[in-house]
Amino acid sequence: VAQAKAIAVADVRVAAARSNAFTVASQQIQTTHKASIDQQQSRGQTLQAEMNVLIAKYNEEARKTPQNQTTLQAAAQAVQTKRQSAGEELQRIGAPVELALAYVEDQISVRMNEAIRAAMTAKKIDLLLQPDAVLARENNVDITDAVVTELNRILPNVTITPPAGYQPGQLVQQRNQQLQAGAAPAQPQANQPASR
Repeated sequence: VAQAKAIAVADVRVAAARSNAFTVASQQIQTTHKASIDQQQSRGQTLQAEMNVLIAKYNEEARKTPQNQTTLQAAAQAVQTKRQSAGEELQRIGAPVELALAYVEDQISVRMNEAIRAAMTAKKIDLLLQPDAVLARENNVDITDAVVTELNRILPNVTITPPAGYQPGQLVQQRNQQLQAGAAPAQPQANQPASR
């Protein structure tokens, strides 16, 4: 830090969320997956109402004196089972939306480092920190908006339809493997046996 000429902060999560690519893709997801979103919301309300009935039964049993522990435990188990099955059902309904969102985030993540570097160059920054790593700072050292500008330039849009077989984080993992493969020849081969 002592040798850095200019230090700044940037919140990359905020930058990603403010980017045009993310904003437009989020709107497209809301439109494209409206049926799933509506179904998840409606089913969530129904499941919550069903859970409220079970919770009320549990509370009724808990207020009784003396308490029947077997009945109380059965009521508690019914609430827990319903909560778990409801969560799983809602997750299944929302899976296409979550996958599309993960794909959007993954595409942005792949280009984020490039946007950060470009913003650092444009602002003549030598060292960039996350805001939560800083104890105190002036507002003028935050270059999050500059990262958003560069991200908008580098990646104006993304697609919301993941390819078949896509897994969240896959694009970032592939990029990291490519970077490692590209850096491998530059590293000395330390573990090769010496020739005799």
